[in-house]
Amino acid sequence: MTPSISKHYLEREPSAIRKAQILFNSRENSKDIHVINLAIGNISLPMHPIMVERMKSLADNKSPFNKGVVKYSPSVGTEETQNAILHSINAELENKITDKAKCVITDGGSQAMELMLLGVCGPASESPILLIDPTYTNYIEFSKRLSIPISRYSRVLKGNGSYSNINIEELLTIIDRDNARGIVLIPGDNPTGQQISQEMIIEIARICVEKDIWLISDEAYRNIYFTDKGQSSIWAITEDTVPGIVGRRISIESASKLWNACGLRIGALVTDNNVLHKKVVSEYTANLCANVIGQYIFSSILDLSKNDLLKWYRQQRDYYSSLMNNLKEKLKYTIPGVIVSNPESAIYLVLDFKNITNDNFEITKFIEYCATSGECLIDGVNYTLLLAPMTGFYSDRNLGQTQARIAMVESDENLMKVPDILSKLLKEYSKY
Repeated sequence: MTPSISKHYLEREPSAIRKAQILFNSRENSKDIHVINLAIGNISLPMHPIMVERMKSLADNKSPFNKGVVKYSPSVGTEETQNAILHSINAELENKITDKAKCVITDGGSQAMELMLLGVCGPASESPILLIDPTYTNYIEFSKRLSIPISRYSRVLKGNGSYSNINIEELLTIIDRDNARGIVLIPGDNPTGQQISQEMIIEIARICVEKDIWLISDEAYRNIYFTDKGQSSIWAITEDTVPGIVGRRISIESASKLWNACGLRIGALVTDNNVLHKKVVSEYTANLCANVIGQYIFSSILDLSKNDLLKWYRQQRDYYSSLMNNLKEKLKYTIPGVIVSNPESAIYLVLDFKNITNDNFEITKFIEYCATSGECLIDGVNYTLLLAPMTGFYSDRNLGQTQARIAMVESDENLMKVPDILSKLLKEYSKY
Protein backbone atom coordinates (compact mmCIF):
# COMPACT_ATOMS: atom_id res chain seq x y z
CA MET A 1 0.00 0.00 0.00
CA THR A 2 1.06 3.59 -0.58
CA PRO A 3 -0.34 6.83 0.83
CA SER A 4 -2.97 8.47 -1.36
CA ILE A 5 -2.33 11.76 -3.11
CA SER A 6 -4.91 14.51 -2.91
CA LYS A 7 -7.53 14.89 -5.63
CA HIS A 8 -6.17 18.41 -6.24
CA TYR A 9 -2.71 17.05 -7.08
CA LEU A 10 -4.00 14.12 -9.10
CA GLU A 11 -5.91 16.54 -11.33
CA ARG A 12 -3.10 19.10 -11.47
CA GLU A 13 -1.43 19.80 -14.82
CA PRO A 14 1.53 22.13 -15.41
CA SER A 15 0.82 25.75 -16.22
CA ALA A 16 0.07 26.22 -19.92
CA ILE A 17 3.06 28.56 -20.05
CA ARG A 18 5.51 26.02 -18.62
CA LYS A 19 4.23 22.76 -20.08
CA ALA A 20 6.08 23.05 -23.41
CA GLN A 21 9.40 23.48 -21.59
CA ILE A 22 8.75 20.39 -19.47
CA LEU A 23 7.92 18.35 -22.57
CA PHE A 24 11.00 19.57 -24.43
CA ASN A 25 13.29 18.77 -21.50
CA SER A 26 12.15 15.12 -21.66
CA ARG A 27 12.78 14.92 -25.42
CA GLU A 28 15.46 12.34 -26.26
CA ASN A 29 17.30 14.49 -28.81
CA SER A 30 16.81 17.82 -27.02
CA LYS A 31 20.58 18.46 -26.95
CA ASP A 32 20.66 18.32 -30.75
CA ILE A 33 17.87 20.89 -31.16
CA HIS A 34 18.24 24.66 -30.88
CA VAL A 35 15.09 25.64 -29.03
CA ILE A 36 13.68 29.18 -29.16
CA ASN A 37 11.50 29.45 -26.07
CA LEU A 38 8.80 32.07 -26.50
CA ALA A 39 6.34 30.39 -24.14
CA ILE A 40 7.57 32.02 -20.94
CA GLY A 41 8.01 35.74 -20.27
CA ASN A 42 11.53 35.05 -19.01
CA ILE A 43 13.40 38.25 -19.88
CA SER A 44 16.92 37.76 -21.28
CA LEU A 45 17.98 41.44 -21.03
CA PRO A 46 20.24 42.76 -18.24
CA MET A 47 18.75 44.55 -15.26
CA HIS A 48 19.14 48.29 -14.84
CA PRO A 49 22.86 49.11 -14.39
CA ILE A 50 22.32 50.34 -10.84
CA MET A 51 20.80 46.97 -9.93
CA VAL A 52 23.63 45.11 -11.63
CA GLU A 53 26.13 47.19 -9.66
CA ARG A 54 24.30 46.44 -6.40
CA MET A 55 24.35 42.71 -7.24
CA LYS A 56 28.09 42.79 -7.90
CA SER A 57 28.73 44.55 -4.58
CA LEU A 58 27.02 42.02 -2.30
CA ALA A 59 30.32 41.22 -0.54
CA ASP A 60 31.56 44.82 -0.31
CA ASN A 61 32.06 46.50 3.05
CA LYS A 62 28.92 48.63 2.67
CA SER A 63 26.73 45.59 1.93
CA PRO A 64 24.62 44.16 4.78
CA PHE A 65 25.72 40.72 3.53
CA ASN A 66 29.48 41.34 3.64
CA LYS A 67 29.95 38.86 6.51
CA GLY A 68 27.89 36.16 4.86
CA VAL A 69 24.90 36.59 7.16
CA VAL A 70 21.48 36.65 5.45
CA LYS A 71 18.70 37.31 7.96
CA TYR A 72 14.96 37.55 7.42
CA SER A 73 13.50 40.96 6.70
CA PRO A 74 10.20 42.06 8.26
CA SER A 75 7.30 40.22 6.60
CA VAL A 76 6.10 43.49 5.07
CA GLY A 77 9.49 43.86 3.36
CA THR A 78 12.34 46.26 4.01
CA GLU A 79 11.43 49.93 4.13
CA GLU A 80 13.82 50.62 1.24
CA THR A 81 12.13 48.04 -1.00
CA GLN A 82 8.65 49.31 -0.17
CA ASN A 83 9.75 52.84 -1.02
CA ALA A 84 11.40 51.62 -4.23
CA ILE A 85 8.08 50.16 -5.42
CA LEU A 86 6.26 53.42 -4.69
CA HIS A 87 9.10 55.41 -6.30
CA SER A 88 8.69 53.35 -9.47
CA ILE A 89 4.92 53.93 -9.52
CA ASN A 90 5.21 57.68 -8.92
CA ALA A 91 7.59 58.43 -11.78
CA GLU A 92 4.92 58.77 -14.49
CA LEU A 93 2.06 59.99 -12.31
CA GLU A 94 0.98 63.62 -12.49
CA ASN A 95 -0.01 63.43 -8.82
CA LYS A 96 1.97 61.22 -6.48
CA ILE A 97 0.32 58.05 -5.28
CA THR A 98 -1.90 58.78 -2.29
CA ASP A 99 -0.26 58.71 1.14
CA LYS A 100 -2.87 56.13 2.07
CA ALA A 101 -1.27 53.55 -0.24
CA LYS A 102 0.71 50.89 1.59
CA CYS A 103 3.01 48.22 0.21
CA VAL A 104 3.78 44.59 1.08
CA ILE A 105 6.81 43.07 -0.64
CA THR A 106 6.13 39.56 -1.89
CA ASP A 107 7.89 36.61 -3.48
CA GLY A 108 7.22 37.84 -7.01
CA GLY A 109 4.02 39.31 -8.36
CA SER A 110 2.48 35.83 -8.37
CA GLN A 111 2.51 35.65 -4.57
CA ALA A 112 0.79 39.04 -4.47
CA MET A 113 -1.96 37.62 -6.70
CA GLU A 114 -2.65 34.80 -4.27
CA LEU A 115 -2.70 37.19 -1.30
CA MET A 116 -5.13 39.42 -3.20
CA LEU A 117 -7.50 36.52 -3.86
CA LEU A 118 -7.37 35.50 -0.20
CA GLY A 119 -8.26 39.04 0.85
CA VAL A 120 -10.90 39.84 -1.75
CA CYS A 121 -12.72 36.48 -1.91
CA GLY A 122 -11.22 34.08 0.61
CA PRO A 123 -10.67 30.32 0.21
CA ALA A 124 -13.71 28.31 -0.92
CA SER A 125 -15.62 31.55 -1.48
CA GLU A 126 -19.14 31.39 -2.86
CA SER A 127 -18.68 34.75 -4.60
CA PRO A 128 -16.37 34.92 -7.63
CA ILE A 129 -13.54 37.11 -8.81
CA LEU A 130 -14.27 38.73 -12.19
CA LEU A 131 -11.57 38.25 -14.83
CA ILE A 132 -11.32 39.89 -18.24
CA ASP A 133 -10.60 36.93 -20.53
CA PRO A 134 -8.13 36.12 -21.90
CA THR A 135 -6.16 36.80 -18.75
CA TYR A 136 -2.85 35.84 -17.16
CA THR A 137 -2.91 32.14 -16.31
CA ASN A 138 -1.90 32.53 -12.67
CA TYR A 139 -5.16 34.26 -11.78
CA ILE A 140 -6.98 31.20 -13.07
CA GLU A 141 -4.59 28.72 -11.42
CA PHE A 142 -4.57 30.43 -8.02
CA SER A 143 -8.36 30.68 -8.09
CA LYS A 144 -8.47 26.91 -8.60
CA ARG A 145 -5.94 26.35 -5.81
CA LEU A 146 -8.06 28.38 -3.39
CA SER A 147 -11.41 27.02 -4.66
CA ILE A 148 -12.53 30.51 -5.66
CA PRO A 149 -15.10 30.64 -8.49
CA ILE A 150 -14.33 32.71 -11.58
CA SER A 151 -16.71 35.07 -13.32
CA ARG A 152 -15.55 36.12 -16.75
CA TYR A 153 -15.98 38.81 -19.34
CA SER A 154 -14.63 37.53 -22.66
CA ARG A 155 -12.87 39.50 -25.38
CA VAL A 156 -12.40 38.31 -28.95
CA LEU A 157 -9.37 38.72 -31.23
CA LYS A 158 -10.64 40.25 -34.46
CA GLY A 159 -9.23 39.78 -37.94
CA ASN A 160 -7.51 43.18 -37.89
CA GLY A 161 -5.42 42.24 -34.84
CA SER A 162 -7.43 44.23 -32.30
CA TYR A 163 -9.45 42.85 -29.42
CA SER A 164 -13.11 43.65 -28.87
CA ASN A 165 -13.65 46.54 -26.48
CA ILE A 166 -14.98 46.11 -22.96
CA ASN A 167 -18.70 46.88 -22.89
CA ILE A 168 -19.59 48.57 -19.61
CA GLU A 169 -23.25 47.51 -19.70
CA GLU A 170 -22.29 43.87 -20.22
CA LEU A 171 -19.77 44.14 -17.40
CA LEU A 172 -22.46 45.49 -15.07
CA THR A 173 -24.78 42.64 -16.00
CA ILE A 174 -22.11 40.07 -15.13
CA ILE A 175 -21.35 41.74 -11.78
CA ASP A 176 -25.02 41.78 -10.82
CA ARG A 177 -25.65 38.24 -12.06
CA ASP A 178 -22.65 36.63 -10.36
CA ASN A 179 -22.22 38.90 -7.32
CA ALA A 180 -18.51 39.35 -8.10
CA ARG A 181 -16.29 40.51 -5.23
CA GLY A 182 -13.81 42.40 -7.42
CA ILE A 183 -12.62 43.02 -10.97
CA VAL A 184 -9.08 42.19 -12.11
CA LEU A 185 -7.67 44.41 -14.87
CA ILE A 186 -4.29 44.16 -16.59
CA PRO A 187 -3.87 47.63 -18.19
CA GLY A 188 -0.69 46.62 -20.04
CA ASP A 189 -2.27 43.35 -20.89
CA ASN A 190 -0.77 39.90 -20.54
CA PRO A 191 -1.46 37.90 -22.70
CA THR A 192 -3.04 40.08 -25.40
CA GLY A 193 -0.51 42.91 -25.62
CA GLN A 194 -3.41 45.37 -25.64
CA GLN A 195 -3.61 48.51 -23.53
CA ILE A 196 -6.73 49.20 -21.50
CA SER A 197 -7.13 52.96 -21.73
CA GLN A 198 -7.16 55.23 -18.71
CA GLU A 199 -10.67 56.31 -19.68
CA MET A 200 -11.88 52.71 -19.53
CA ILE A 201 -10.18 52.16 -16.17
CA ILE A 202 -12.00 55.22 -14.83
CA GLU A 203 -15.33 53.86 -16.10
CA ILE A 204 -14.66 50.52 -14.42
CA ALA A 205 -13.57 52.32 -11.23
CA ARG A 206 -16.96 54.06 -11.13
CA ILE A 207 -18.65 50.67 -11.39
CA CYS A 208 -16.56 49.37 -8.48
CA VAL A 209 -17.65 52.32 -6.34
CA GLU A 210 -21.29 51.94 -7.40
CA LYS A 211 -21.33 48.19 -6.68
CA ASP A 212 -19.03 48.45 -3.63
CA ILE A 213 -16.47 45.96 -4.92
CA TRP A 214 -12.68 45.88 -5.26
CA LEU A 215 -10.71 47.25 -8.21
CA ILE A 216 -7.60 45.13 -8.78
CA SER A 217 -5.01 46.13 -11.35
CA ASP A 218 -2.01 44.03 -12.38
CA GLU A 219 0.51 46.73 -13.28
CA ALA A 220 3.61 44.66 -14.04
CA TYR A 221 3.73 46.27 -17.52
CA ARG A 222 2.43 49.72 -16.55
CA ASN A 223 5.32 51.64 -18.12
CA ILE A 224 5.71 49.45 -21.22
CA TYR A 225 3.19 50.91 -23.66
CA PHE A 226 3.43 51.89 -27.32
CA THR A 227 0.39 54.12 -27.82
CA ASP A 228 0.40 57.91 -27.52
CA LYS A 229 -2.01 57.76 -24.57
CA GLY A 230 0.61 57.39 -21.85
CA GLN A 231 0.43 54.85 -19.07
CA SER A 232 -2.81 53.39 -17.71
CA SER A 233 -3.00 52.96 -13.95
CA ILE A 234 -5.50 52.83 -11.12
CA TRP A 235 -3.10 55.12 -9.23
CA ALA A 236 -3.70 57.89 -11.76
CA ILE A 237 -7.35 58.07 -10.62
CA THR A 238 -8.04 60.85 -8.15
CA GLU A 239 -10.83 61.05 -5.59
CA ASP A 240 -12.12 64.09 -7.50
CA THR A 241 -12.42 62.03 -10.69
CA VAL A 242 -14.04 59.00 -9.02
CA PRO A 243 -15.41 59.88 -5.57
CA GLY A 244 -15.14 56.85 -3.30
CA ILE A 245 -12.28 55.17 -5.14
CA VAL A 246 -9.85 55.51 -2.22
CA GLY A 247 -9.93 52.42 -0.06
CA ARG A 248 -10.91 49.90 -2.75
CA ARG A 249 -7.78 49.79 -4.95
CA ILE A 250 -5.23 46.98 -5.11
CA SER A 251 -2.32 46.80 -7.53
CA ILE A 252 -0.06 43.85 -8.25
CA GLU A 253 3.53 45.01 -8.80
CA SER A 254 6.60 43.19 -10.10
CA ALA A 255 10.30 43.77 -10.68
CA SER A 256 10.33 41.04 -13.33
CA LYS A 257 9.43 42.72 -16.61
CA LEU A 258 10.03 46.47 -16.39
CA TRP A 259 13.32 45.91 -14.58
CA ASN A 260 14.39 42.70 -16.39
CA ALA A 261 14.63 40.90 -13.06
CA CYS A 262 12.43 37.80 -13.33
CA GLY A 263 14.71 35.67 -11.16
CA LEU A 264 14.90 38.14 -8.28
CA ARG A 265 11.32 37.12 -7.41
CA ILE A 266 10.36 40.54 -6.08
CA GLY A 267 6.77 41.69 -6.30
CA ALA A 268 4.37 43.69 -4.19
CA LEU A 269 0.75 44.15 -3.24
CA VAL A 270 -0.08 47.86 -2.98
CA THR A 271 -3.41 49.03 -1.58
CA ASP A 272 -5.00 52.19 -0.21
CA ASN A 273 -7.13 50.16 2.20
CA ASN A 274 -5.38 50.15 5.55
CA VAL A 275 -7.32 47.21 7.00
CA LEU A 276 -6.56 45.05 3.98
CA HIS A 277 -2.89 46.04 4.13
CA LYS A 278 -2.60 44.98 7.77
CA LYS A 279 -4.31 41.67 7.10
CA VAL A 280 -2.12 40.96 4.07
CA VAL A 281 0.92 41.45 6.31
CA SER A 282 -0.64 39.09 8.86
CA GLU A 283 -1.27 36.45 6.20
CA TYR A 284 2.23 36.84 4.78
CA THR A 285 3.90 36.21 8.14
CA ALA A 286 3.35 32.51 7.35
CA ASN A 287 5.72 32.99 4.39
CA LEU A 288 8.21 34.76 6.69
CA CYS A 289 9.44 37.26 4.06
CA ALA A 290 10.33 37.79 0.42
CA ASN A 291 13.84 37.09 -0.89
CA VAL A 292 16.08 39.42 1.13
CA ILE A 293 18.95 39.58 -1.36
CA GLY A 294 16.44 40.26 -4.12
CA GLN A 295 14.95 43.07 -2.03
CA TYR A 296 18.39 44.60 -1.52
CA ILE A 297 19.23 44.52 -5.23
CA PHE A 298 15.88 45.97 -6.32
CA SER A 299 15.87 48.72 -3.69
CA SER A 300 18.90 50.28 -5.39
CA ILE A 301 16.50 52.05 -7.79
CA LEU A 302 15.74 54.45 -4.94
CA ASP A 303 18.96 56.19 -5.95
CA LEU A 304 17.53 56.94 -9.41
CA SER A 305 15.96 60.33 -10.02
CA LYS A 306 12.57 60.70 -11.66
CA ASN A 307 14.33 61.59 -14.92
CA ASP A 308 16.51 58.49 -14.61
CA LEU A 309 13.41 56.35 -14.17
CA LEU A 310 11.64 57.94 -17.13
CA LYS A 311 14.72 57.42 -19.29
CA TRP A 312 14.77 53.72 -18.42
CA TYR A 313 11.06 53.37 -19.15
CA ARG A 314 11.54 55.00 -22.56
CA GLN A 315 14.43 52.67 -23.36
CA GLN A 316 12.27 49.66 -22.53
CA ARG A 317 9.39 50.94 -24.64
CA ASP A 318 11.61 51.78 -27.62
CA TYR A 319 13.23 48.35 -27.55
CA TYR A 320 10.01 46.35 -27.42
CA SER A 321 8.03 48.58 -29.77
CA SER A 322 10.55 48.21 -32.59
CA LEU A 323 10.97 44.49 -32.00
CA MET A 324 7.26 43.68 -31.85
CA ASN A 325 6.28 45.73 -34.88
CA ASN A 326 9.07 44.24 -37.00
CA LEU A 327 8.18 40.72 -35.91
CA LYS A 328 4.49 41.27 -36.59
CA GLU A 329 5.16 42.43 -40.14
CA LYS A 330 7.49 39.52 -40.85
CA LEU A 331 5.00 37.01 -39.44
CA LYS A 332 2.21 38.34 -41.66
CA TYR A 333 4.51 38.31 -44.70
CA THR A 334 5.93 34.82 -44.10
CA ILE A 335 2.66 33.18 -43.01
CA PRO A 336 -0.10 34.74 -45.14
CA GLY A 337 -3.48 34.58 -43.42
CA VAL A 338 -2.20 34.42 -39.85
CA ILE A 339 -3.84 36.94 -37.51
CA VAL A 340 -1.36 38.82 -35.31
CA SER A 341 -2.49 41.03 -32.43
CA ASN A 342 -1.62 44.71 -32.55
CA PRO A 343 1.23 45.54 -30.13
CA GLU A 344 0.00 48.27 -27.77
CA SER A 345 1.73 47.34 -24.51
CA ALA A 346 3.55 44.62 -22.56
CA ILE A 347 5.84 42.14 -24.36
CA TYR A 348 3.47 39.70 -26.06
CA LEU A 349 1.84 38.98 -29.41
CA VAL A 350 -1.09 36.64 -29.94
CA LEU A 351 -1.23 34.58 -33.14
CA ASP A 352 -4.44 33.05 -34.49
CA PHE A 353 -4.09 30.28 -37.07
CA LYS A 354 -7.81 29.75 -37.69
CA ASN A 355 -7.67 31.02 -41.28
CA ILE A 356 -4.78 28.78 -42.32
CA THR A 357 -5.51 25.48 -40.54
CA ASN A 358 -8.21 22.84 -40.83
CA ASP A 359 -11.18 22.44 -38.49
CA ASN A 360 -9.38 19.76 -36.46
CA PHE A 361 -6.43 21.99 -35.54
CA GLU A 362 -5.79 22.23 -31.79
CA ILE A 363 -3.11 24.60 -30.57
CA THR A 364 -2.16 22.42 -27.60
CA LYS A 365 -1.41 19.46 -29.88
CA PHE A 366 0.63 21.62 -32.24
CA ILE A 367 2.69 22.98 -29.34
CA GLU A 368 3.21 19.46 -27.99
CA TYR A 369 4.41 18.43 -31.46
CA CYS A 370 6.90 21.32 -31.54
CA ALA A 371 8.18 20.41 -28.08
CA THR A 372 8.41 16.64 -28.48
CA SER A 373 9.28 15.93 -32.12
CA GLY A 374 8.95 18.97 -34.38
CA GLU A 375 12.09 20.47 -35.92
CA CYS A 376 13.21 22.26 -39.05
CA LEU A 377 16.60 22.94 -40.62
CA ILE A 378 17.64 26.57 -41.13
CA ASP A 379 21.22 27.54 -42.01
CA GLY A 380 22.45 24.11 -40.98
CA VAL A 381 20.83 24.23 -37.53
CA ASN A 382 17.84 22.20 -36.33
CA TYR A 383 15.32 24.49 -34.63
CA THR A 384 12.05 24.20 -32.81
CA LEU A 385 9.79 26.69 -31.05
CA LEU A 386 8.08 26.67 -27.67
CA LEU A 387 4.84 28.66 -27.55
CA ALA A 388 2.09 29.19 -24.96
CA PRO A 389 -1.39 27.95 -25.95
CA MET A 390 -4.04 30.61 -25.48
CA THR A 391 -6.39 27.96 -24.11
CA GLY A 392 -4.53 28.38 -20.82
CA PHE A 393 -5.41 32.07 -20.65
CA TYR A 394 -9.17 31.54 -20.79
CA SER A 395 -11.30 30.42 -17.85
CA ASP A 396 -13.17 28.31 -20.42
CA ARG A 397 -10.58 25.98 -21.99
CA ASN A 398 -12.75 25.60 -25.10
CA LEU A 399 -11.73 29.11 -26.15
CA GLY A 400 -8.45 30.00 -27.85
CA GLN A 401 -8.14 26.61 -29.58
CA THR A 402 -6.35 28.10 -32.61
CA GLN A 403 -4.30 30.75 -30.81
CA ALA A 404 -0.83 31.00 -29.26
CA ARG A 405 0.98 33.67 -27.27
CA ILE A 406 4.60 34.51 -27.98
CA ALA A 407 6.84 36.45 -25.60
CA MET A 408 9.58 38.85 -26.74
CA VAL A 409 12.25 37.26 -24.59
CA GLU A 410 14.83 35.93 -27.03
CA SER A 411 17.56 37.86 -28.84
CA ASP A 412 16.60 40.03 -31.82
CA GLU A 413 18.42 37.57 -34.08
CA ASN A 414 16.46 34.58 -32.80
CA LEU A 415 13.14 36.40 -32.88
CA MET A 416 13.57 37.32 -36.52
CA LYS A 417 14.02 33.60 -37.31
CA VAL A 418 10.69 32.75 -35.72
CA PRO A 419 8.43 33.40 -38.76
CA ASP A 420 10.45 31.02 -40.97
CA ILE A 421 10.68 28.35 -38.27
CA LEU A 422 6.99 28.61 -37.43
CA SER A 423 5.98 28.46 -41.08
CA LYS A 424 7.97 25.25 -41.61
CA LEU A 425 6.71 23.64 -38.41
CA LEU A 426 3.10 24.37 -39.38
CA LYS A 427 3.64 22.80 -42.80
CA GLU A 428 5.24 19.69 -41.31
CA TYR A 429 2.51 19.38 -38.68
CA SER A 430 -0.21 19.59 -41.33
CA LYS A 431 1.10 16.31 -42.79
CA TYR A 432 0.25 14.39 -39.62
